[in-house]
Amino acid sequence: MRDALIAAAFRLFLERGYEQTTVDDIVTLAGVGRRSFFRYFPSKEDVVFPDHERCLADMTAFLAASGPRHEPVRRVCDAARLVLLMYAENPSFSVQRYRLTKQVPGLRAYELSVVWRYERALAEYLRGRFSGRPDGDLRADVIAAAVVAAHNNALRSWLRSDGQGEATATVDHALAYVRAAFGPDPAPGPASAPVPLADEPPDEHGDPARRAAERPDDVVVVVSRRGAPLWRVVQEIETALGRD
Repeated sequence: MRDALIAAAFRLFLERGYEQTTVDDIVTLAGVGRRSFFRYFPSKEDVVFPDHERCLADMTAFLAASGPRHEPVRRVCDAARLVLLMYAENPSFSVQRYRLTKQVPGLRAYELSVVWRYERALAEYLRGRFSGRPDGDLRADVIAAAVVAAHNNALRSWLRSDGQGEATATVDHALAYVRAAFGPDPAPGPASAPVPLADEPPDEHGDPARRAAERPDDVVVVVSRRGAPLWRVVQEIETALGRD
């Protein structure tokens, strides 16, 4: 019944327009009563975003299951991928919703409120992980906002292409910027020592730096003083990548 209501709603939205479609129109086409509609959706806006509550619950559970072994920036990036998977489950529906949301300011505002809830979930987890740092709350909020911005930029690019191509690769590329900017601090050592990727496994000789050095095209080493502003570190990374 839930799927039937969603299908009826979007059929009418596309034929008549969102504002011109009422809940009565939707339940009539679906062949159910008004009570059935409100059993599944609190409002007409909710039928446009039927899976966000489930996805937010999944994200919250995913973050709650984290342990000390999980690097926090990577963990929130992985949590953001749960949202991507939700969109990628049904590309045609996701593209339809994207087009509809662009046309209706009220839906755009509703979507922004949903995005804010995702961001708050990420920030709350990070605040717990950074609680021992003087700038822990600030760092948590900045990283959560960056993750959401990177994810949404890549997601919108995929939706604008009508769901063509590999969405996962696009989002992974965007989230890599976040991990490069806010990932773990490099271990102290000589300034000339190569810095391996955060998740670079050791080679057969147990030396992660050696493996990174053997793939110079895959590694960019940026030297910055500890305590430098995050925006300055990002700027240095972009300069090193030739993306001024």
